[in-house]
Amino acid sequence: MAMSNLVIVESPAKAKTIQKYLGKDYDVIASMGHIRDLPKSKLGVDVEHGFQPQYTDMKGKEDVIKHLKEHAKKCDHVYLATDPDREGEAISWHIAQILGLNMNENNRVEFNEITRSGIQTGMSHPHKIDLDLVNAQQARRILDRLVGYKLSPFLWKKVRRGLSAGRVQSVAVRLVVDRENEIRAFVPQEYWSIDAKFTAPPSRKVFAAKLVRVDGEKVDKTEIAKKETADALLARLQNAAYHVQNVKKRVTKRHPAPPFITSTLQQDASYRLGFQSKRTMKVAQELYEGVEIEEMGAVGLITYMRTDSLRISAEAQKAAADYVTAQYGSSYLPSEPRIYKTKKNAQDAHEAIRPSLPNLTPDRVKSSLTSDQYKLYKLIWERFIASQMADALMDTVSVEIEADNCIFKATGSTMKFDGFTVLYDEAKGDKSENKNLPELENGMEVRLKSLEGNQHFTQAPPRYTEATLIKALEENGIGRPSTYAPTITTITSHLYVEREGKQLKPTVLGEVTTELMKEHFPNILDVKFTAEMENSLDDVERGKKSWVQTLDDFYGDFSKTLETAEEKMEGKRVKVPDEETDIVCDQCGRKMVIKIGKFGRFLACPGFPECKNTKKIVQETAGACPLCGKKIILKKSKRGRSFYGCSAYPECNFMTWNVPTEEKCPECGSTLFQKGGKSGTLVCEKPNCGYSRPIGGGAS
Repeated sequence: MAMSNLVIVESPAKAKTIQKYLGKDYDVIASMGHIRDLPKSKLGVDVEHGFQPQYTDMKGKEDVIKHLKEHAKKCDHVYLATDPDREGEAISWHIAQILGLNMNENNRVEFNEITRSGIQTGMSHPHKIDLDLVNAQQARRILDRLVGYKLSPFLWKKVRRGLSAGRVQSVAVRLVVDRENEIRAFVPQEYWSIDAKFTAPPSRKVFAAKLVRVDGEKVDKTEIAKKETADALLARLQNAAYHVQNVKKRVTKRHPAPPFITSTLQQDASYRLGFQSKRTMKVAQELYEGVEIEEMGAVGLITYMRTDSLRISAEAQKAAADYVTAQYGSSYLPSEPRIYKTKKNAQDAHEAIRPSLPNLTPDRVKSSLTSDQYKLYKLIWERFIASQMADALMDTVSVEIEADNCIFKATGSTMKFDGFTVLYDEAKGDKSENKNLPELENGMEVRLKSLEGNQHFTQAPPRYTEATLIKALEENGIGRPSTYAPTITTITSHLYVEREGKQLKPTVLGEVTTELMKEHFPNILDVKFTAEMENSLDDVERGKKSWVQTLDDFYGDFSKTLETAEEKMEGKRVKVPDEETDIVCDQCGRKMVIKIGKFGRFLACPGFPECKNTKKIVQETAGACPLCGKKIILKKSKRGRSFYGCSAYPECNFMTWNVPTEEKCPECGSTLFQKGGKSGTLVCEKPNCGYSRPIGGGAS
């Protein structure tokens, strides 16, 4: 009788893909993610006896657990193939516990990519469950439970019921709050630049230059602080003779960016595709687990997407080199394969995020993918292939122009060899740089075409976006690849932070809560302390530190701090100020305020209980409904996607995904809507009009 083998993975999509490669001798089923966890109704951690967790089967997973047990009884071997990270290791451990598997058996397999070779490699190297990884995940889970279950009730009593605190989420909120305080405290400083435009006869080409030195002294960004100083320099230079000096020509190299890791994928998907981090990770998971490709069946298109390693296998490098040679020629390859250095505190358990099959181009699979899947796969594929290509070479020229002991500087560059940029380029470019300069030589006289003093003001630091907040979390060592997206989802869904377009702004609740925690729980909100905790968890994973000792080191100080805070706040409560709006209560005339209830933010009359008027918060937009002329409001779909509809709904059922603008249709006078991004189209949505034109272009 043939041996039967059971392989347990996390998701049905992944199970389907793996089943195709393993064949009939294997039965591949899914655990549907976690099957055990700490109980929801109580702490579930025995802090007096070594922080022992009290795991329970998760509600709603009874049938899944029964299914797993039934299949395991029928099989000779059980292989645990959950995701290849700490959390996946913990899920395998929980499954092994429930099924009564021998922890000393080599029953754990890992798939960094869901391809035939990736499955074969994983199945040929089974190993024991890594208890160091399990303990690191246990320590993280218990740490978060201790903070959440001990600190959240404190916030309920002192601020508002229903609040939550978290070891990573609270620090993320603090970063957003601190940035908002920086912006409020910022005082703009006036400064002036002296900008010139020249020609160098016989060429008619106009090029720009900026004043950089006066009488031997460097002119920095804020050196010319007043208009009077700028005017004096303009008067001095207006009739001066301008001569070229110090022409420098050189060839500069531009290196490709490394392949993606989790944080850079989320940042680039936000910047280039407008994806929120949650959306990025959902689509990446689909690409990793497997997609039905025409003539190929289910294929895992990318390697594992939760990674902070820049390591690339030799096989993948060769596949990328073969593609580049065939498509562009050998001149587009570097002299040797590129190796990127992973940062010091990275876990380095997996490769970077890359296409599993580099020769499977985005165009080849486009018809089999959803729009989101195609966009993200294309981004990952292009970034990876470009990372293995030759440098771009630029001919750069730097020129100094002297007049009355003042120096202007002009720079220019032209592409000598496009290298990796033929496929992917993340550079934004310097707007002050000339594309190229006319031929200039030392001693040549140039003709002043214009000379201007331009007023500027120093700018406050920008608010965080999802991309820049993830970058800040990564740079400060807060969280790990698996935590970035859930952290942002948590702080926005709990109304500590709100979105204004792409920007993240703290709510009044977020600011009040952060200030209270800063005062009473400085360690929890301390960036360095949180980063050190992450390093301690990494040490647990590497087997260098006991998970129990890690928890004990934290909990001793934490419990004392909590006790002190309770004493100091005895009988006190922090009031969350209401946000006043310009919307007038139509029942009593007071200005309505924003409150937070069970279902989120809403408008309420401050005259409660005399006046109990409440309203939904409505965000009006530019323009007017093309059907009835009423106002257009921003709405959200069930999946959180923004769309625009008539404020008179349901009497008027106009809706559109396109963004209303202030511009009017030249044909009918109706509102024009922006379709696509900044380089998209302005369209009229009034029935039977049909007007459209490219943004910045003429009518069509």
